[in-house]
Amino acid sequence: MTSLTYRDAGVDIAAGEALVEVIKPLARSTDRPGTMGGLGGFGALFDLRATGLRDPVLVSSTDGVGTKLRLAIEAGRHDTVGIDLVAMCVNDIVVQGAEPLFFLDYFATGRLRIEQARAVIAGIAEGCRQAGCALVGGETAEMPGMYAAEDYDLAGFAVGAAERDRLLPRRDLAPGDVVLGLASSGVHSNGFSLVRRVLARAGLAPGAPAPFAEGTTLAEALLTPTRIYVRALLALHRRGLLKAAAHITGGGLPGNLPRVLPPEGMDAVLDATAWPVPPVFAWLAEAGDIAADEMLRVFNCGIGMAVVVAEADRAEALRLLEAEGERAFVIGRLAAASGPSGLRVENLTDSWPRRRDGQGAGSGRGA
Repeated sequence: MTSLTYRDAGVDIAAGEALVEVIKPLARSTDRPGTMGGLGGFGALFDLRATGLRDPVLVSSTDGVGTKLRLAIEAGRHDTVGIDLVAMCVNDIVVQGAEPLFFLDYFATGRLRIEQARAVIAGIAEGCRQAGCALVGGETAEMPGMYAAEDYDLAGFAVGAAERDRLLPRRDLAPGDVVLGLASSGVHSNGFSLVRRVLARAGLAPGAPAPFAEGTTLAEALLTPTRIYVRALLALHRRGLLKAAAHITGGGLPGNLPRVLPPEGMDAVLDATAWPVPPVFAWLAEAGDIAADEMLRVFNCGIGMAVVVAEADRAEALRLLEAEGERAFVIGRLAAASGPSGLRVENLTDSWPRRRDGQGAGSGRGA
């Protein structure tokens, strides 16, 4: 009988070692104060004292990219999903009032392809640079029999820190506070099982021209990475303007904005016409015959982050967000409620958001 090797079983140890050498420069490019050592240790080290925090509280998050990976694999485009992976974690950390410090990833595949894996991890490194956190380690798992040869899966893990007395949401949320919506870059990383169902119903392949974006393919448009809001939100928070923030992911605005409100006595009242709805959502609603309330519950519909500021701080907050490169809109206010806190959306008609030009009735911007 021929002597078996691990490679005969489908696992290439040499390829894994080669990948580590390839990605070491990517990890080093994300170094920040507090980073210690490099890739290759059994555990990653970080010096919390280097953050300068007086009374730090650690804030952690873990997430994935969901079935958006299926679209990336089918399209053969792997350079953006790593940004999505970082975004899904660090955006959840910053809404707690914390600065993301370091990030680790888990990459699992049926057969390790170094160029494919490098493209994914290059995206992770880019996301870390955008968020100001260090890529300190991760795990690459080659698992034949668990995944098809071309397939892979991703998970991300982020740790941040905040001053204990600066955690969000603040306790002074009050009726009359303003809700600002920060524009999304597209579908982000939620709802792709429904997106793929719409594509199948429409008979469109990932390489087909995007009906809602001239000059680009569906894959290119839909794989636009999730926007990372860390720098903008930290700028608001450090200025003392940020009362609360909600990352608009699975569950949309109805499932996420109420999470930062007090349990009782306060509603967020939004105006569905107060922000421009990107054309991709209008197309999804029409092609899939998706009801308005379902669109709002599944997708971000153009608002990737919602923040709450005092009415007196509205103009300054809008100016600061614009200076940080964000498109921000006044989309609603907090109001007193007689029961459990929740969300009310006005002007949500049966035809919303089926507007061919992707525009709402008003931008809601300004002071």
